[in-house]
Amino acid sequence: MNVTPESCPALVLNADFRPLSYFPLSLWSWQDTVKSVFLDRVNVVSEYEREVHSPSFSIRLPSVIALKDYISLSRRPAFTRFNVFLRDRFSCQYCGDLFHSEELSFDHVVPRSRGGRTTWTNVVAACGVCNLRKGSRLLRESGLHLLTRPRQPTTHMLQENGRAFPPNYLHESWRDFLYWDSELEP
Repeated sequence: MNVTPESCPALVLNADFRPLSYFPLSLWSWQDTVKSVFLDRVNVVSEYEREVHSPSFSIRLPSVIALKDYISLSRRPAFTRFNVFLRDRFSCQYCGDLFHSEELSFDHVVPRSRGGRTTWTNVVAACGVCNLRKGSRLLRESGLHLLTRPRQPTTHMLQENGRAFPPNYLHESWRDFLYWDSELEP
C-alpha cells in the first residue's frame, strides 16, 4: 500500500505531552514537522512506517511530536463564532438539539436593537428555527428559555469540550496522548 506523505500529519503535543488543542486537533503537515525536527524544536515521540528521502538522507515521518519549549495557553480564549459553538457544545441553547457548525448561528440574548452587546455573556449558539422564532425580542417576549446561561469560557473549558468531539481520523499512535488524562470509569 502506497501511503502519501500528505496523509501523514503529526499530532503536536506541548512540552507537557498534552495536545496543544483538541478541537481542532493540533496537527502539523509532514513538511512542517520534518522542518521542526531538523531545527531541533521538537522531540519525536512516535513515527509512521512511511519514510521520505532526499539525496543525502532519509527520515521516517513523525506521527507524534512534542515541543521542546512549553507554550502557555491563553487564559482568555478569543471571542469567535467557532469558540461560542464549542463553548455551547454545538447545541442550540434554546431547543438543546445538536448541530454541525454550519447549521448554527449565534443569537444575542438581549438583541443588539435593544442595546445588547456582542460579548461572551450575551451571545449563544442557536439553530435557525429558534433564532428566527426569537427574532429581535427579549426571552420573555419570545417564549424561549436558555438551557445554560452564557459565560466567558476558559481555555481549559474549551479544551475539555473539544475532547468530546473527536476528529474523523485518529492515527493509532495518537490515542495514548489524546485521552491519557481522562477520568477512568470504575
